Amino acid sequence: MNQPLNAASIIEVFNRHGVEYVVIGAFAAIAQKAPIPATRDIDLTPGTSGENLARLSEALHELGAKIRADGVAEGLPFDHDGASLGRARVWNLICAFGEFDLSFFPSGFDRGYEQLSLRAHRMAVSGTVVVIADLDDVIKSKEAAGRPKDLQVLPILYRHRQDRKDNGDV
Repeated sequence: MNQPLNAASIIEVFNRHGVEYVVIGAFAAIAQKAPIPATRDIDLTPGTSGENLARLSEALHELGAKIRADGVAEGLPFDHDGASLGRARVWNLICAFGEFDLSFFPSGFDRGYEQLSLRAHRMAVSGTVVVIADLDDVIKSKEAAGRPKDLQVLPILYRHRQDRKDNGDV
C-alpha cells in the first residue's frame, strides 16, 4: 500500500461516517501555516463514546485499514468493532490513502478528544472540512511527548505562535 498520504480522503471517510475527531500533530500545525516539515502520516484523536467508536469502526472498514507493521508493506488485517478499538490507546494504521495514527489520549491530554475538542478549529483543507487541534494544544502535546522529533520542531512552533500573536492572527 505504501502510497503517498492523501489525508483529505481519510478525513472525508471519517466525516461521511460522522466520526468525532481532532487532527493533532504536525498536520494540525501545518494546517495553521506552521513552517515545519510534513510527516508521512496524519494523527487523529477520536472521541471515545460507544457511538463514536462504532462509527469509527465503520469508517475503518470502508478505508480497508490495516495495522501498520515493519516489513509488511500492505499492513496486517485486523478485525474490529467499536468496543475493541476503544481498548487500545493508539492504533498505527495504513490504508490505500496512506498512513494514519489514532491516538485516543495523546501526550499532555489525559482526557483526549474531550479536552482537545474544546479549543479545536474547523477549517477547510484541500476542500475538506477538518477539525484541527489548536496550535497551543499541538505545542503542549509535543512538549509532553518529549521525543527528539517533537523537540526539534518546538522552536519553530514557538516562533510561529509568536508571529501569529504579533500579527493579530490568533
